Amino acid sequence: MIPLSDKLRPKTLKDFVGQRHLLSEDKLLFQSLKSKKIFSMILWGPPGVGKTTIARIIASETASEFLEFSAVNTGIAEVKKIIEGVKSERQNLLLPPPIVFIDEIHRFNKAQQDAFLPLVETGQIILIGATTENPSFEIIAPLLSRSRVLVLQSLSEKDLLEIIKRGLKELNVKIDKKAKQLLLELSGGDARVLLNTLEIAADLNKNIGLKEVEEAFQKKALMYDKAGEEHYNTISAFIKSMRASNVDSALYYLARMVLAGEDPFFIARRMVIFASEDIGQAQPTALVVANEVFRACETIGYPECQINLAHGVVYLCNAKKDRSSYEAYFKALEDVRNYGNLPIPLIIRNAPTELMKKLEYGKGYEKYTKADLLPEKLKGKKYYIPKPKD
Repeated sequence: MIPLSDKLRPKTLKDFVGQRHLLSEDKLLFQSLKSKKIFSMILWGPPGVGKTTIARIIASETASEFLEFSAVNTGIAEVKKIIEGVKSERQNLLLPPPIVFIDEIHRFNKAQQDAFLPLVETGQIILIGATTENPSFEIIAPLLSRSRVLVLQSLSEKDLLEIIKRGLKELNVKIDKKAKQLLLELSGGDARVLLNTLEIAADLNKNIGLKEVEEAFQKKALMYDKAGEEHYNTISAFIKSMRASNVDSALYYLARMVLAGEDPFFIARRMVIFASEDIGQAQPTALVVANEVFRACETIGYPECQINLAHGVVYLCNAKKDRSSYEAYFKALEDVRNYGNLPIPLIIRNAPTELMKKLEYGKGYEKYTKADLLPEKLKGKKYYIPKPKD
């Protein structure tokens, strides 16, 4: 039985939903298809947004031979053998080079990726790689320099509604308003997840409601509107739990956000901010840990990066807290706003010219002076007041 997501997979650009920033008539990819001048490219974006579909449409629109592989279950030796066979068949034919599509190309190691370089360089193949990972970290530099990175975006609500409409028509079923909204939220912008869930729900009931959508997802649906009040309530509870060093509640609110499909980068960004705002000088390594959690989210992604988020949350909760750096900066910022650009003391002005030296710019400067270096109007002002040691 063919899955609904495959049945509805667009065959032409006209039927494709989303990615208008790449496929509108005035955009690069559309123009290259129109002129049939295709280049090697890396399609980078989240799951279920059309990477494979775009690759297939490119091959179809340009009448190119299409060789499709997945780096998960295909060895580089097998890929090269097939490509060599195609090259041999084409020696005396004026045919365009085949399009070689590698899904999850980031799973090939450096040596495996290297194998494609001479084929791409000499124009023997057009390479299209698809990845959910940041190409800067996962694709070797020589291959990146010979390809264009096209960033695909999560499908918008408008895009997803159009896909639901097509799915309902194909399945000949109906869905109520609340169930449709839940389906939108839980799909996370992934058309494949959306259609697979819709198909399962349709098997349960031809009039799909909340119960069918929840059961199709096989997990309890959470009330979590990424654009609404509950979104802000949850992230607020998460931050305040870490501030209170309450590990259990912080992990609970983290789990709520993860299960509801919150962007891991949003969570990790708040953790990086928290590391400086609330921990600061008490434990400077907190910023290092928070940044590494963010980096892990970039390179690993869901579902595994939820473990990295949990690791970071426990560390930040258990760290000592000190807001003195944060508070000091905003006191200084308030004076800048109140007084504008007050004259900088001559002793710490730059003196690159003789005239400036004659005007006594930098005169008497000592590297490790204990003199007050604030503008005259602010002399004696103290912004940073270190937290007393325990």
